[in-house]
Amino acid sequence: MPDQSFDLVIIGGGPGGYVTAIRAAQLGMKTALVEREHLGGICLNWGCIPTKALLRTSEIAHLLQHLPEYGFDAVKTSFDIEKVVKRSRAVAKQLSGGVAHLLRKNKVTIFDGAGKLAGKQTVAVTKDDKPVATLTAPHIILATGARARQLPGIEADGKLIWTYKEAMVPTAMPKSLLVIGSGAIGIEFASFYSAMGAKVTVVETMDRILPVEDAEISAFAHKAFEKQGMTIMTAATVKSVAKAADSVTATIEAGGKTQTITVDRIISAVGIVGNVENLGLEGTAVKVERTHVVVDGHGRTAEPGVYAIGDLAGPPWLAHKASHEGVICVETIAGLKDVHALNVGNIPGCTYCRPQIASVGMTEARAKEAGHEVKVGRFPFIGNGKAIAMGEPEGMIKTIFDAKTGELLGAHMIGAEVTEMIQGYTVARTLETTEAELMHTIYPHPTISEAMHEAVLAAYGRAIHF
Repeated sequence: MPDQSFDLVIIGGGPGGYVTAIRAAQLGMKTALVEREHLGGICLNWGCIPTKALLRTSEIAHLLQHLPEYGFDAVKTSFDIEKVVKRSRAVAKQLSGGVAHLLRKNKVTIFDGAGKLAGKQTVAVTKDDKPVATLTAPHIILATGARARQLPGIEADGKLIWTYKEAMVPTAMPKSLLVIGSGAIGIEFASFYSAMGAKVTVVETMDRILPVEDAEISAFAHKAFEKQGMTIMTAATVKSVAKAADSVTATIEAGGKTQTITVDRIISAVGIVGNVENLGLEGTAVKVERTHVVVDGHGRTAEPGVYAIGDLAGPPWLAHKASHEGVICVETIAGLKDVHALNVGNIPGCTYCRPQIASVGMTEARAKEAGHEVKVGRFPFIGNGKAIAMGEPEGMIKTIFDAKTGELLGAHMIGAEVTEMIQGYTVARTLETTEAELMHTIYPHPTISEAMHEAVLAAYGRAIHF
């Protein structure tokens, strides 16, 4: 089997790997991409995209429950879970095919198989334990992503205890559900299944749900979810589970007391672990800490010529972080000038539950811990005309500024369409905007984005509509 030489070999075709491959091709590099399963990776095939298709269905289910408020009179509605799942899978398939087209268009060579370091500047590709190709390149980027973390004694079995993957393709709608973990993945599934009629309980070991979010946003979300009918248990731990034929009983400890709850299914959403196995890292200088490859701000590992990006390289575990990180890495390899290292503080985070949640930068608590004297602005959706017209008055926007410099330290949002609006504050942080520029920016009326302006004004005692 002849060797094949490239300028760059990328192992992993997710949102980090395929975007990096395209950018490398644009920069004139002869590029190979090795992917063992689906182009687009977990995000496109089993994560970001198909879950958004499911959540769109749950948004429609919510609206159908409120038809009379909009002047409609309809007979009782119902849904077919098989068709709901089928649409979600079709969306993922369409986009995966689009990724393949983009790679071919940019003349990236795709190898179907698993890639592994096999010596200096060498990658061995195998499929079903059979050799496919031996690739050589002076630069190798690892973009193998991550997988769901398993809890000892509560491991997913694909039937009664699900990971995100099984939760996306239910063959029947569970009447009751326990979600372990209240990060973005857990809360999104909790929101979907609750809206579709399941009785949902969320268990979180921390003292509040969505622990990476600002405390006020977490509290707002907690009340909203309970209002929707969810049961939220914080500072709680699932100690054990007992399986029956078609149900599972969980023993939960909270506040020094123990209780049991029997549900149709459990979704385990307690984080991820990096896919560092079988990459040939042994004998290299690549460092692995807590299942993630250690890199600098440009994706470089301690092994010359070997780089890592995306979930494999650590938090935040977000597709857009992986894509941006890959572009930084490959532009550094290409020798472009003024390539800025990854600024984690400018990476927005979004959770597509109902109400939606989005944030960028520091929380209020973290800003104070960092020594900032802060000015904080808040504006509720109930003061926004478009939100009221849409029937979405539940929400708020919170801004945090440095009191001395006017720097926008952070922005936190909960409510309808905030995942689309957070980019405004992200651009502001990237441009190192102060409150002065944001105050002088003209926001279109009527839009929910006007609440962003009001939240800035509120930080300086100048809010108009509240």
